[in-house]
Parts: sequence; structure tokens; C-alpha cells
Amino acid sequence: MNVNESLIIAKGIKKHYKDGKIKALDGVDLEIKKGEVVVIIGPSGSGKSTMLRTLNLLEIPTEGKLYFEGVDMTGNKVNINEHRRKMGMVFQHFNLFPHMTVLKNMTIAPMKLLKKSKEEAKAKAMELLKIVSLEDRAQAYPAQLSGGQKQRIAIARALCMEPDVMLFDEPTSALDPEMVGEVLNVMKDLAKQGMTMVVVTHEMGFAREVASRVIFMDEGRIIEQGTPSQIFDNPQSERTKTFLSKVI
Repeated sequence: MNVNESLIIAKGIKKHYKDGKIKALDGVDLEIKKGEVVVIIGPSGSGKSTMLRTLNLLEIPTEGKLYFEGVDMTGNKVNINEHRRKMGMVFQHFNLFPHMTVLKNMTIAPMKLLKKSKEEAKAKAMELLKIVSLEDRAQAYPAQLSGGQKQRIAIARALCMEPDVMLFDEPTSALDPEMVGEVLNVMKDLAKQGMTMVVVTHEMGFAREVASRVIFMDEGRIIEQGTPSQIFDNPQSERTKTFLSKVI
């Protein structure tokens, strides 16, 4: 693995709890290249979300190395916050500030962290609201939005920071079924524009249609990975076959 060629490289990542009794991650090697859409699937408790959160060090690995854009993120002297700004993160729950309008939610970080002027930040936010078809909700508060709208705003807010990669942690699992499609459509458009994405999801249709690579995890390890057709049409591992037979 050449640490300068890939956007993210994880080597031998382990995450243990309770003095090693619980192995949430058990030696994961992962490489993500610029422009890839990597979708991580697997049963609940398989380590998918822990792996995703480790990529921007919301979870600090017990063992292993993590490189982002050639920099050793697990090194002592690294400024984690500086690198985190280049990683957009969208969670299951939208994490919008309830007391701020949509526009304020979207402009506060670019003004504070990227030192953008109010006008610059607002122009960028309005451009992104248009992309997620919510420019008419700029002055609304989160409580006035549906779950699907909140999640689209959360995606747009992450994009305001002009990230090099977007991390999605089960972005549709808290939504009503009829709102799932509107969020997935925004993610599909992002993928078409060449955004590097790592997505933990239960939406197998999205994985099949949009992923450049699908990773199947179980018990804290990567069991199998390949193109969507390799994983869904011709899985090699018995564990992958069993899982897919239950979810497809």
C-alpha cells in the first residue's frame, strides 16, 4: 500500500473494549482511493459504524495505523481537527442545531473554521440548498422540517466545508420509508459528481447501484469485498451468502 496514492489507508485497525473482551474491530485493512464509492454492509454489531467512525478518529483505534492524504492520523503530532475538516460526516440522526435556522446551521462552521466571510458562506450554502432542492427552507428551523429534509440539510451542511471525502453512517435508517428515496437520490448525485464516499447502509439497492466497491463485515473483520456484482451475484464466503439470503 502506497500511503500517498490513496485518500485513506487503514492498516491493522483494532478497537477493543472492556480490556479486550469485546473486539469491535479485529485487524481491519482498508484502502480508499479518490473518487471511489465504498459501501460497507453487514449484520448489526459487525463493526461497520465503528470502522467508519475510526476513519476520522471519532473512535480512536486500540491498535493500527490510519493514513489520510498521506498523513499518519494516529501519529502524536498530527492536528486531528485540521484533517477532520476535510472529512464530511453524516450520521443516522441529523445533529442540526435546533435553535438555529437552516442557513445558520450551514454557515457557522465555514465562517469559523474556513474563515469565510458571511456573504461567501451564505452564497455557498444557498448553492448547496438548491442542489438538495431545499433553497426555500433556508430560514426554517429544524423542528419545521421532515426527517428526510433534515438529512438532506445535514448532507448539504457537511458539503459546505468542501470535504475531500464524505462518510455516511446509516444515513437513512432513522427515516420513514417514503423519505429514504429523497436522501439516497442526493447521495447518488454526489457519487455521479465524483465525490469520494464511504457509506455504511442497509440499503442493498443503493449498494448495488451506486457503489464502486462493496465491503461485507462481520465480527469486526472484513470478510469479503468486491464490485457490487461480485458481492451480490457471486459471493465467495458462506457468511456473506447467509447474510445476503436474509436481506435480499
